[in-house]
Amino acid sequence: MKAMELEEGFDVALVASEPLVIAPVAMTFDNDGRMWLVEMDGYMPDTLGTGEDAPVGRIVILADKDGDGQMDDRKIFLDSLVMPRALCLVGGGLLVAEPPSLWFYELEGDRPGKRTLVDSAYAEGGNVEHQPNGLLRGLDNWIYSAKYDWRYRRHPDGHWLKEKTHFRGQWGISHDDWGRLYYNDNSSNLSGDYFPPGLGAGNPNQRKVAGYGETIVADKRVYPIHPTTGVNRGYMEGILDSTGRLVNFTAACGPLLYRGGLLPGMNAFVAEPSANLIKRNLLQTDGFRVTGKQAYQGREFLASDDERFRPVNLHDGPDGSLYILDMYRGIIQHNTYLTPYLKSEIAKRNLTLPLGMGRIYRVYPRDAKRTSVAIPGNTDSLISLLAHPNGWVRDQAQRSLIDRHATDAVEKLRNLLKANIEPLQAIHSLWTLEGLGQLMPSDLAIALKHPRWEVRAQALAALTSLKNVASPDQLIDLLNVTMASQDTLLAPFAMLTMSSLATEGVPEMIPVSKRWAEAYAKDRYVSDALISGLSGYEQTYLREIEGRKIDTATVLHRHLVAVVDAINEKSKGESQALLAKRYPKGTALFQTACQPCHGEDGRGVSPIAPPLAGSEWVKGNKERLMALVLYGLTGPVDVAGHTYKTPEVSGEMPGIAHNPAIGDAELAELLSYIRNAWGNNVGDKVLPEDLGATRSRFGDRTEPFVQSELHELFGKD
Repeated sequence: MKAMELEEGFDVALVASEPLVIAPVAMTFDNDGRMWLVEMDGYMPDTLGTGEDAPVGRIVILADKDGDGQMDDRKIFLDSLVMPRALCLVGGGLLVAEPPSLWFYELEGDRPGKRTLVDSAYAEGGNVEHQPNGLLRGLDNWIYSAKYDWRYRRHPDGHWLKEKTHFRGQWGISHDDWGRLYYNDNSSNLSGDYFPPGLGAGNPNQRKVAGYGETIVADKRVYPIHPTTGVNRGYMEGILDSTGRLVNFTAACGPLLYRGGLLPGMNAFVAEPSANLIKRNLLQTDGFRVTGKQAYQGREFLASDDERFRPVNLHDGPDGSLYILDMYRGIIQHNTYLTPYLKSEIAKRNLTLPLGMGRIYRVYPRDAKRTSVAIPGNTDSLISLLAHPNGWVRDQAQRSLIDRHATDAVEKLRNLLKANIEPLQAIHSLWTLEGLGQLMPSDLAIALKHPRWEVRAQALAALTSLKNVASPDQLIDLLNVTMASQDTLLAPFAMLTMSSLATEGVPEMIPVSKRWAEAYAKDRYVSDALISGLSGYEQTYLREIEGRKIDTATVLHRHLVAVVDAINEKSKGESQALLAKRYPKGTALFQTACQPCHGEDGRGVSPIAPPLAGSEWVKGNKERLMALVLYGLTGPVDVAGHTYKTPEVSGEMPGIAHNPAIGDAELAELLSYIRNAWGNNVGDKVLPEDLGATRSRFGDRTEPFVQSELHELFGKD
């Protein structure tokens, strides 16, 4: 703690340290203020990752028995786990991610009861840095993950629902008071959604939906307080400054939209374990748009000169403090992308040992009055907490009412809605009714008249849960009220809701949504919202609007044409299943090393990497492709007429030439696979001896290529 420099006016306090906690990576509080922790003790025991498959991971419960603010009691809830990575308390049990599976354990006191398999492929493929995580229980009562495009929900009868959602982030996920999600990748500061998380993901042919995956804070600059030469590509120009300090994020993770009630405004914190610091961002809203900037220039909210301080996740808590999970270890980079340079740095500074350590801290304003709130068991007290200034408390009150099946709260919640109460209490009342299965059209009609547009927007988002309760005419009437008012703030929300209902079995929505969309044809948010509900009908609708001579310069026409073109291009490709059979090792390697950044469909993952489908880098000169994959690429890159650069993508693809775990036989299959997948259809094969020749040509090269160098060496074709 003496090694830390903290923003003036704040204090940091120790909550727990080894041996009470070891390698913490994820956490949640229960209603009694106890910490449920994921311990990933098996992560990278050495630079080869020796023993990562050992069953040494745990879920533990920490408690503060004497009330002094430090945890002093440890119970092991689950042990013998292999690389566990996320957890969520829900429905009287615990959801646990242990790759590749997602499990639900019923609670019998502090012991695991019946175990149910929720998903056998939750974290299938990818490496430990690129697998789903987070398990955030959102405002809308669904559970969301980072690095994943599915969401989950436990039905009151005990069965689990799974639905498609947007792909988001890499490690860590958070939400604000209105339920909007925030996330990032390791090279970016903060991204997020403008609109509710459960909408807009209904069309698999649509690559990007405006308002989702938006850059919230573009500034990636970091300000370590000591030289940080031990970062993975520290040898590259521009990674470190003249004093040897990291210039931009390289391991950003654990973003938290702080809601503890002790700080003014919207504050987003981001951990950077490679540079031993935590960044603070200040956000602001303009209608539904969210933007932000770093809170300070030239310094950080918290920074340490202890190289083993590795903050990997950040959390709100029952007392309003910011909680920091510190793995406290030397090696933080996974061996899949470990460069020879960093391997040498680890050896020089003896960073492999010690292992088996970990710390948890809380940070809070020095002058703030902090009171730790224990969540009560009676209905009236829980309802009153829906208005608490601490967002963690509000969330926990909502979840507790739902988990207790508190139907005795229904009339009181409805009365709160009728009273035009404070907006945050209103939306929690609304979503609590939804979570209890008691939401009715009359409740939404009331919420749609609330003076705050944000509450009306939540009512529109909740409308989708009424598809089995209300008639199509009732749903359309509620939506028409919003659209007819020509409220440009709410129009995207209404269109997203219409499209969601259309894809969920209410076809009556399609003609209504198309009529309104053409009135907003120049609005990218409304246009994309419409397209999100047209899966399978894109070409038909394109012919319709072209028959009506719609302006081809409108956003609606241009975005619809782009989706139709992508569908047509994809249809030309060989079956992915056949390619997977032809190149099984290459397919497996793609899923582990490439898919997390380039996407299962090869169309790229924003804001990480550009597309492989249709890319001249993949379809063109195979010697150039081999060099790129072996040694990496940094800087802007042109793909299909578009220049990809930060912040649209991370700006760097690591090479794998020096990874001893990847042989030339499987790498040759990988390159053959991507050259023929997604309509690329080159028709040739890359052979292991081709890769051998490329390795011989470039020898022990460690630095990545830039685009111009590859063009000079191999041409542009």
